[in-house]
Amino acid sequence: MNKNELANKIRGIDGLTNDEKSALIELLRKQKKYGLVWEDKPEDVEERLREELPVLIEDTGKTIISEDADAPNHILIEGDNLEALTALAYTHEGKIDVIYIDPPYNTGNKDFVYNDQFVDKEDSYRHSKWLSFMSKRLRIAKRLLSDKGVIFISIDDNEQAQLKLLCDEIFGTANFLGQIILKTATDNNPSQINTEHEYMLSYCANKESQGNWKRQSQGAKLILRQYKALKYSGLSIEDIQTELRKFIRLNKAQLPQVSHYNNVDEKGVYSSSSNSSNPHPGGYTYDIIHPITNKPCPKPANGWRWPESTFKIYDLQGEIEWGKDDTTQPHVKKRIETSTEYLRTLIYEDNRGTTKALSDIFGGNKVFDNPKPTTVLSRILDFASAKDSTILDFFAGSGTTLHATMQLNAEDGGHRKCILITNNENNICEEVTYKRNKRVIQGYTTPKGEEVPGLTGNTLRYYKTDFISRDRTPRNMRALVTASTDLLCIKNDVYKETKLAGQNINPKIARYFAEGDRSMLVIYDERAVSAIAEILEAVEPGKEKIKVYVFSAGSYAYDDEFEEVADKVELCALPDAIYQAYQKVLPKRRPKFLPEAMEENERSNSPENGMLNFTDEEAEA
Repeated sequence: MNKNELANKIRGIDGLTNDEKSALIELLRKQKKYGLVWEDKPEDVEERLREELPVLIEDTGKTIISEDADAPNHILIEGDNLEALTALAYTHEGKIDVIYIDPPYNTGNKDFVYNDQFVDKEDSYRHSKWLSFMSKRLRIAKRLLSDKGVIFISIDDNEQAQLKLLCDEIFGTANFLGQIILKTATDNNPSQINTEHEYMLSYCANKESQGNWKRQSQGAKLILRQYKALKYSGLSIEDIQTELRKFIRLNKAQLPQVSHYNNVDEKGVYSSSSNSSNPHPGGYTYDIIHPITNKPCPKPANGWRWPESTFKIYDLQGEIEWGKDDTTQPHVKKRIETSTEYLRTLIYEDNRGTTKALSDIFGGNKVFDNPKPTTVLSRILDFASAKDSTILDFFAGSGTTLHATMQLNAEDGGHRKCILITNNENNICEEVTYKRNKRVIQGYTTPKGEEVPGLTGNTLRYYKTDFISRDRTPRNMRALVTASTDLLCIKNDVYKETKLAGQNINPKIARYFAEGDRSMLVIYDERAVSAIAEILEAVEPGKEKIKVYVFSAGSYAYDDEFEEVADKVELCALPDAIYQAYQKVLPKRRPKFLPEAMEENERSNSPENGMLNFTDEEAEA
């Protein structure tokens, strides 16, 4: 008997209430043939979300605005990550390109807090609590990923096996990309096996949408940097080649797979490694005449790699490396700029340097244990992100992910945007995550007196979570629309408030935001819709439509009222759109007794609670 047949039998059982039947069917469907099974452990934060909706409110006193008008807007959110992720389910569903997280490893050494209590090794529900905690957050994270989105999760042996099975379930085994082993340090006091590494699991939203991950070789960048320094010093080509070869010999350990790029001509650096022969039998057969001896060069056993016409083009371009005479085969010069590398499963990074680098930012003070290496995250992002990607880290810690994002943007001219989420336990968000990235943006001085210039082409905005009751009363609905204005700014990446068609509007009625080609209008008082629609007639059509959000008791977005400007606007009814987005990720509400619900409704509809000082009749409209 299959599950559907059993479910039908349960529905036909007499003596059970509908709720009891539903509970039994749900338990039946949760049964698994393979995978993880754990006891779900409710969180206090989850219980709060049963009654309240999270919103994000900007702390404008902490905003860092770049003078560059086109600077990417990075976001730091102070609050529980389950609450913040729920809010992002409205602003960023399907919009996140890369997620990196470094969650608690559940070592039992006070690194994992559950319901405000540390989970130690003696807790019999230690693994269940961790899996419950992670599953809720990863399921929302999956919703946030774009079709080409990827997620990287750092972990160690304490939960690696459990995490792999959990991610197989959430993201699908077919979307597993690989597991990176990160060697960061040596444990000097092992009991049995010397542990020198941790892991980084990687999954994607849709493997079929993934392209090839490759980038210019980092070793090639080092060689090119040295070549340019030698070239600008005025040396001859012969001397540049000599000095460059010395540099490569001295730094060979940092130049894996690119040390053969040790030749120099008037065009730059190249390799002349043997590449003439076709890798398989059946290559091209023709005579290649040596330019000095006028005799044919020896043919490869498998034939030439390229057709004759292609060889002639290479020769005309000066891209052929000839031997001294016709006894050697010619080769095509391989330019170092074409050297690429792939993301490998083994990465080594000495964490001592990472700790010192973070300490330097804070004037020599140690402010955070075991920060992630900026270089490693920058490397990951270089492979996995495009220059306009949106990146998310909801276990932000010291804020390395944002630092790496800004650093990578500075290197390749990218416009990546980063969202960080962390709580403020022990003031970590304000005193570490925020201050670190503020100093990275503005510049700082190391304890040795070295001036580190700031990455000034970045804007950072600081948000805190706030809450509105889930009850759909007129008062709560209006409060949600007003409180969600910051959410809408984040959603549309537009923050500058300005006049609408040169006119000032009462901010209790509507607010207008515009930056570049992006613009947004939020209308709080539906009675003003017609008047505002008339003002919009004076607005010149832009490249992008104005996003217009209108308070509505239901899902009606006032299409008729905006008919005359339909070509200029994109309409959305609030708060209905927010409720719909949140409904996908919020925990189910607890049922309320009828008297309790009626009493709450009466309180919310009282005149003194009217948010915009509406009368009872207006509030019901």
